[in-house]
Amino acid sequence: MSEQDVVPDGAKIGSLKTLTQVVYVLYALSYFTGITAIVGIIINYVKKEEVAGTWLESHFSWQIRTFWFGLLWAAIGVATSVILIGFAVLFANFCWIIYRIVKGWLNLNDNKPMSF
Repeated sequence: MSEQDVVPDGAKIGSLKTLTQVVYVLYALSYFTGITAIVGIIINYVKKEEVAGTWLESHFSWQIRTFWFGLLWAAIGVATSVILIGFAVLFANFCWIIYRIVKGWLNLNDNKPMSF
């Protein structure tokens, strides 16, 4: 039996839950600092194997999708801002990312996995 086959104990889950919360904080702080979301996505990918098979795996998937789709829509918004529709796209993207951070954080606080 390898180390990865062992189900994480309560202390390990608690540590991973704290790490998941840190990533939500980093994503939220990115609106003020502009760079912390990159640190968050790196954490997601580095620790992804450790949360595999736990309820926290759904939060990592949620966070990773939030980052990449948020980046995609930000790029589309910037590219189309010349024709003014981009500002609406950027605002909608801002609201969508805030929603995903809040919803994920609330579910994490309640020890619930994310449903897609």
